[in-house]
Amino acid sequence: MRRRRRAQPHSNHERWLVSYADFITLLFAFFVVMYSTAQTDKQRVGKLALAIQVAFKQLGVFPGSSVESPTPGNLNTYQSSPGQPSPAPGPATHTEGTEDLSVLRKELEQSLQAEISRHEVDIRGVPDGLVISLREIGFFESGSALIQARSQAAFARIAGLLSQRPYRVRIEGHTDDVPIHNAQFPSNWELSTARATELVRLLITEYEFAPERLSAAGFAQYHPVASNDSADGRAQNRRVDLVVLGKWPTSPELGNHLKPAPGIPAEPRPDPTSGQPN
Repeated sequence: MRRRRRAQPHSNHERWLVSYADFITLLFAFFVVMYSTAQTDKQRVGKLALAIQVAFKQLGVFPGSSVESPTPGNLNTYQSSPGQPSPAPGPATHTEGTEDLSVLRKELEQSLQAEISRHEVDIRGVPDGLVISLREIGFFESGSALIQARSQAAFARIAGLLSQRPYRVRIEGHTDDVPIHNAQFPSNWELSTARATELVRLLITEYEFAPERLSAAGFAQYHPVASNDSADGRAQNRRVDLVVLGKWPTSPELGNHLKPAPGIPAEPRPDPTSGQPN
């Protein structure tokens, strides 16, 4: 009897397509993950760049200008191509800030006429903003960080005018190049820093300034405004500068720290629940 031949199994030569499809799927997922990571890095780099720019402006390294908050669609506002200058601020914003500082300067000069005539106060404009320079001869004892009692009235007038405007204020302590070494201050660095932080303390505790508006720095003898070769030049260098910078960002808490000038009633603040003044 003749045996039947078993049918040979059919070999599938297209099984490689399954492995290929799996490989393509994994490759696609890999590139999707890489793309999403790259987008996140862009946002982080943009936020870091903005934070550095704001920090430098607060220190007075860059001229003050308005800086927008980082958003994914606004990334190009603070990123520029290599070799391409950043866009300049709009003329309306620059003009408004300049006019406001001019008004503040006139009010300060009018209020401090006596101190300016005695060369105890000097007011000048700088690229950062407006500098109110308090000379040691009128506000501090030699080698001391405490403001003199007879100068507190003048300082109160300055604080009163600054409290009405939402400006950031950087307070800088400066000395001449004569070394100091006493029981409290081993060098001019400590003296200049202590004087600056003392004025910050007064503005916060006595005049209710928001701490976010203020910063302090001590420069010792390394930022003179006159030559240290003469007594008059050294007297000009012993000072504390109140540098009025750009406006503090508006926030709901801002109104709590803006006080009216003496004799002027405060304006009613709107009630957010009713939309009518309190």
